Amino acid sequence: MRGLTHRAVDRAADLPPGTTSAYFRTRQALLTGLVRRLVALDQAELQAAGEQAGMPRDAEELTAGLAGFVASRLAGEGRRRSLARYACAVESVRHPELREILVPRENAAREAVRAFLGARGVADAEGRTLTLLACVDGLVFDRLVGGGAVPRGEIAGLVAAALRSA
Repeated sequence: MRGLTHRAVDRAADLPPGTTSAYFRTRQALLTGLVRRLVALDQAELQAAGEQAGMPRDAEELTAGLAGFVASRLAGEGRRRSLARYACAVESVRHPELREILVPRENAAREAVRAFLGARGVADAEGRTLTLLACVDGLVFDRLVGGGAVPRGEIAGLVAAALRSA
C-alpha cells in the first residue's frame, strides 16, 4: 500500500498533478475512496451475476457458478481487484474504519446461495453460506499468492460440505 499516493494515482489516471489531492485531501481519504470504489465494483458485479443466474437448480449448477466466479477473480481485471481488495483488508487492521466498508454486503449472488441451501433444508443456511463463501474466498487468496487454478473438484467438495447435515 506504500505505492498508493496522490501522485501515483494522478500518473496512472493520466491526470494533471494535484488532481487526486483536490478530491482526496489526505492519504487516509484516498485509501477510503479506493476501498469504497472496490466494494462498489464488486457489489455491482455480484448483484448482476446473482440476478442473471438466479438460484441454482442443483449442486452442479452452484459449483459451476462458484467456479466461474473464482476464475474471474484469478485473471485480468478480477485479479487486479482481488489483489487490491486483499491489500486493503490487511490495511484495515491498522485502520478499522476501513473494515466497516469492506464487510460483506447483501447481494443477489449471496442470496442465491443462501436460498439454494435453505431450499435443501440446510440448517443455518445463512451461516453455511458465509462459511462456503469464506472458503471460496480463501481459495482465491491462496491461488493469487501461490499461483495455479482451482480445480472444480475442490469447489464441488466445498458445496457438498455445505449441503451435509451437521
